[in-house]
Amino acid sequence: MKLRNFILSAIALLTAVTLNAQAKTDFSGYYKNLPLKLQPVTAPAIPDYTIKISDFGGVNDGVTKNTEAFAKAMAHLAQKGGGHLVVPEGIWYTGPIQFESNVDLHLQRGALVLFSEDLADYPVLSSNWEGLSTHRAMSPLSARGKENIMISGFGTFNGNGQCWRPVKKGKMTDNQWKSLLKKGAVNQKGDVWFPNERIREVYEDKNLQAQAHRGDKEKIEYVHDFLRPVLLSFIQCKNVMLKDATFENSPAWNLHPFLCENLIIDNVTVRNPWYAQNGDGIDVESCTNVLIVDSSFDVGDDAICIKSGKDKDGRELGVPCSNVLIDGCTVYHGHGGFVIGSEMSGGAKDIVVKNCLFIGTDVGLRFKSTRGRGGVVENIYIDDVKMSDIAGDALIFDLYYGGKGNATAVPVTEETPSFKDIYMNNITCRSAQRAAFFNGLPEMPMKNVQIKNSRFRADTGITLNHVDGLLLDNVTIDALNGEPLTKQNGVTNLVIK
Repeated sequence: MKLRNFILSAIALLTAVTLNAQAKTDFSGYYKNLPLKLQPVTAPAIPDYTIKISDFGGVNDGVTKNTEAFAKAMAHLAQKGGGHLVVPEGIWYTGPIQFESNVDLHLQRGALVLFSEDLADYPVLSSNWEGLSTHRAMSPLSARGKENIMISGFGTFNGNGQCWRPVKKGKMTDNQWKSLLKKGAVNQKGDVWFPNERIREVYEDKNLQAQAHRGDKEKIEYVHDFLRPVLLSFIQCKNVMLKDATFENSPAWNLHPFLCENLIIDNVTVRNPWYAQNGDGIDVESCTNVLIVDSSFDVGDDAICIKSGKDKDGRELGVPCSNVLIDGCTVYHGHGGFVIGSEMSGGAKDIVVKNCLFIGTDVGLRFKSTRGRGGVVENIYIDDVKMSDIAGDALIFDLYYGGKGNATAVPVTEETPSFKDIYMNNITCRSAQRAAFFNGLPEMPMKNVQIKNSRFRADTGITLNHVDGLLLDNVTIDALNGEPLTKQNGVTNLVIK
């Protein structure tokens, strides 16, 4: 018996040492030879103390709800000053998990944390969605104002998103659509399916949707089921790392760090069905000092996205997304591989994207905004990006996102978005519908955009509209149809070498 206890203690100690070693990973090597100086990130410091979820009543049978077990374990770690919460293999069915400071939630290989399909498990809270201060249902994984928090290990988090998301008929096969119709509800036109009747009702009523922003408690509760959460919401947190885990099937966006500082995303897998409505991969919003490396994304909307608030809310908050390094990531399906916008009213600056691969995305590099946003996007460096089988544009700047272009200039105000000082090098696109589309505003054209040492093979070439100071240096456009370069309106200071 003593020998058995000694062995178990040794195993627990070895696990703790291993986990703590992971937390001390040095990321400084990623910051060598960059085109601008970025502040290196540091891994969170997690105390050398380890517990298991089963120690607090957790059961891995896929049926027992473990919400209370996770809450007790987190409370215990908070009392102890932090540590590692180990989730062994098995299916751990649960409601939302709320983080405490100095905690690593470590999923061993073979562990699946499956979040409850009971929407009532996720109460409505004040939150942020698509750049606006509003209310949302509690996220399955959440933290607010915490420090030194970590998710690690090769397990999987599944958000049971199909219980929240509407589905468009046009994205389904006939058999898939027929299967959906066996439950839930459809809109009057019969082309959108909803998990329940309340979601359908709110989806079709803008007045009800507005209750999420300014309604009283009773009205907000009425629209609860419509307020689908992101899978992971970390707000105003410092020293955060997500390492090795898989995050999938989110109700809305998958990962949403907001107003976080010193954030590391390392070797994670982010997955959603390709038809997932608002099924973004990661939306880094108004965060400072961010590293996203060696990760893969296969999602239903934008994959790796930079945001900083929408319109007046974003401008008043005034926190740009800055000091960001994205290196060695692969994107499969997604509306955009790397994206800035369209909610960028607080600005975005000092961002480096390098050594990434986009296969089968709708757009490769996607910059989007519109009048009314405001905000400045500047000092963006993109190097060594490979693309293949891009359904739309390999590169797009669209300053009329969500609307139609208007060639008539309007006065420049704080609501005018600005994109400038964007540098691209070694961009290779094997196939796309169009090589690039620059669609700027006549009152604020894109300024100082450089593309060097790149090659685009596409059905059509580059179309330019309202850009001032575009440099194409050693750029080859293999356009299968039409001219490789078409200038429309407001193109000045174009240099081709």
